[in-house]
Amino acid sequence: VTAGHRHLGMEHWLPLFHEKLETLLDYAPKALIVLDHQATEARDARLAMIAEYFATRQGFADAGPKTGLAMAGTVYHPVPPETLTLGAEEWDALLAKRALARLSPFAAPESDDSMDAGGRPGHDFADVRVRPGANVFEALKDHVRARQDSGRRVVISAYTEGSRERLLSVLGEHGLEGLVPVATWAEALALDPPSVALAVVGLERGFETPDLAVISEPDILGDRISRPSRPRVRPENFIAEASALSPGDLVVHMDHGIGRFDGLQAIEVSGAPHDCLRLIYGGGDKLFLPVENIEVISRYGSEQAEAQLDRLGGVAWQARKARLKKRIRDMADELIAVAAARSVRPGVVMTPPEGLFDEFCARFPYAETEDQQNAIADVVTDLGGGRPVDRLICGDVGFGKTEVALRAAFITAFAGKQVAVVVPTTLLCRQHYHTFSERFADLPVRVAQISRLVSGPRVKEAKAGLADGTVDIIIGTHALLAKDIRFRDLGLLVVDEEQHFGVSHKEKLKKLKADVHVLTLTATPIPRTLQMALSGVREMSLIATPPVDRLAVRTFVLPYDPVVIREAILREHYRGGQTFYVCPRIEDMDALWARLGDLVPEVKMVMAHGRMAARRLESAMAAFYDRAYDLLLSTNIIESGLDLPAVNTIVIHRADMFGLAQLYQLRGRVGRSKVRAYAYLTLPPRQKLSPAAEKRLDVMQTLDTLGAGFSLASHDLDIRGAGNLLGEEQSGHIREVGIELYQHMLEEAVAQARGGDGAADGEWSPQISIGIPVRIPEEYVADLSVRMGLYRRIARLRGAQEIDAFAAELIDRFGALPPEVENLLKSVAIKGLCLDAGVDKVEAGPKGAVVSFRKAQFANPAGLVDFITAQGGTVKLRPDHRLVYGRAWDDPDARLAGVQHLLGELATIAAG
Repeated sequence: VTAGHRHLGMEHWLPLFHEKLETLLDYAPKALIVLDHQATEARDARLAMIAEYFATRQGFADAGPKTGLAMAGTVYHPVPPETLTLGAEEWDALLAKRALARLSPFAAPESDDSMDAGGRPGHDFADVRVRPGANVFEALKDHVRARQDSGRRVVISAYTEGSRERLLSVLGEHGLEGLVPVATWAEALALDPPSVALAVVGLERGFETPDLAVISEPDILGDRISRPSRPRVRPENFIAEASALSPGDLVVHMDHGIGRFDGLQAIEVSGAPHDCLRLIYGGGDKLFLPVENIEVISRYGSEQAEAQLDRLGGVAWQARKARLKKRIRDMADELIAVAAARSVRPGVVMTPPEGLFDEFCARFPYAETEDQQNAIADVVTDLGGGRPVDRLICGDVGFGKTEVALRAAFITAFAGKQVAVVVPTTLLCRQHYHTFSERFADLPVRVAQISRLVSGPRVKEAKAGLADGTVDIIIGTHALLAKDIRFRDLGLLVVDEEQHFGVSHKEKLKKLKADVHVLTLTATPIPRTLQMALSGVREMSLIATPPVDRLAVRTFVLPYDPVVIREAILREHYRGGQTFYVCPRIEDMDALWARLGDLVPEVKMVMAHGRMAARRLESAMAAFYDRAYDLLLSTNIIESGLDLPAVNTIVIHRADMFGLAQLYQLRGRVGRSKVRAYAYLTLPPRQKLSPAAEKRLDVMQTLDTLGAGFSLASHDLDIRGAGNLLGEEQSGHIREVGIELYQHMLEEAVAQARGGDGAADGEWSPQISIGIPVRIPEEYVADLSVRMGLYRRIARLRGAQEIDAFAAELIDRFGALPPEVENLLKSVAIKGLCLDAGVDKVEAGPKGAVVSFRKAQFANPAGLVDFITAQGGTVKLRPDHRLVYGRAWDDPDARLAGVQHLLGELATIAAG
């Protein structure tokens, strides 16, 4: 703590570091305090729990090793609760001095007369929705006609334009006439009966007045959770984000090879300070790289111990890079050939049936996020394209990937084709079967499942149905890959959580998917899949928008501490939730069962693992689903896709024995509702972890935000390497040049193989020396890692619009721009002009500027001659093909503006 490092649980020791503790209310002295009607009960319960925890902790500390539970290593003596938290009397005294309001759910309208004068609640069609065989849209049509007959105008409100168009289509199918989509309330109210206005207004409930009836979308379809739009996440940025630089990291320079980043250093360039990255190479050589050229380096990766530093001026790096380029080019050619062979195969055009598809979509109880809508649109386009497509749907746990698969399955089934959904575990198979069966209820689609939990006769019946075509959608584990499975006409293969399938299973999947559409759903794609998607070999849709009110899971990595575990389980129990306790090995489960029985006798427990008899496992899971038990002790059988909103605490025993993707998936089993969830990753006390395990757990604590699954896959790609795309070697070529440069080289090779430019000339970065201070001062942005991140972002800026937007962000975050930062942004603008003009280097001083062209060539020689002639002798072209621009620029600002003007002229000439 003294050294400034954060320590887990340090907030419980605050009274030892401060003479006095403030409350949040001390910082808002005039704020109105609004309390829930149960605030007092919640406060008293929390204070009682704190007192119990303190007493329990003291008991363990006093008992020491005499108890069978004090095996955590160090048992801390906490500070007394009254020094850290406000007691009931202190809380009441604090509230007595403040403006206070209380909320109550029991308030009623003042009188029925006032409701009649202003309006009544609208009609809710809930009774129709739950009635078997009833159609809510027919009931809506009758309700609208009744309101029109009574002389009322009718307005139907939808949340989004998409849902309005869907309602327009569905209601038209059911014969409701006079539907008019409108943009504003004024337009809606201007319509006269019998017209029915459809407006985009986010009303949760409708209402009626003597002359108006408003029906909301939730009145018709049930409660829908509206998700706010969020900025879209670009997949290509995840690698860069996972590869943030820190001093001591190995980096790869495009021209000089592997070196070590040694920090930032301001050096004098033409008499002005200029921030440069200090890179150390073999033999102790140093290279100073200007920050505006930071894009020419990339982070090497996590496995840095095996790398050797290159020597500046040596030939080994260039030879190694050339060899790898050739191998990557050959691999790209083969990948494109495979993709091309697939793309020329004819496929059945499958389009969604109008009306019926809209009704199916309306059953989804949420408003689709923008990312989700884009993914659905991508899949619909794929199915209607007439050729087999292999698409990766990458989205975090609980972000709506299954809905994309459901809609694809609907389109495929109604096109007369069969759908196979392959999942890694029996429990996920069971859950998907229930989800698909519920969504396809009352539709002429038969859904079946094949797994170990399904009885023999039902499996035999499902196999026969696949062969004769009476089963439209089959959901199964790897049992679907058995030799006796025959499809009559398979059109779509959905692979859920592909990282759990072994090599042999994937080979069988390849045979299944030869001529069909393939949809791969994953939260953490395996490195090879991620690499293929990022390089453009596979199609990819990214869902990065979380549901509304979803909270990130609080993650704690700690040595096993029985007091902490007891507190965690009981906290979840007392707030009405359930807990997962995950053990890596079946042979350790009996001992854990006994230990938990002693530790938390208050909770009811059940056990589940893969070696249990099918009927017993099914019974245990069904009982836990029905909340007959409070805690499920299991192996990582629960890892894939399970959705139990009531489970919001997970304890992972011996977290060091799980892989990174496994830990992330396990943590994703909790926090799937609006309740804050907690994950405890426990380690054996006093045991040194392997470097890889330390790295995994460090990443797990870092990735504590929603939507981090894709970023985790990038870290996994960084830690493990991608493997060769077409071979069996798992470490791949990445170790030779590092992850970012390898990815860039692969993208370039794939673009060339497809016939594009592919940056055949290679990547280059213009050098700019104008003699002005260019840097982000430490007093403006103190944190080095933040400054490095800003430098990396600045280097990728292109165009005046992006630069202005970034400047506005800096002002918003850190305040007015210092002159050095303004110079940096102007230098980046000049660098963009240099790239457009083909300029390799610009040097400017008080008497003018010297411009060096890339490879001594210019795109428009005739235009350049005209430009030189028009300048009346102030511009000359030297024999070495450098352009000399004579100007008197004593003022650095004038010099900067003059260089920008010159490069702008050259860029315009080069483009013309």
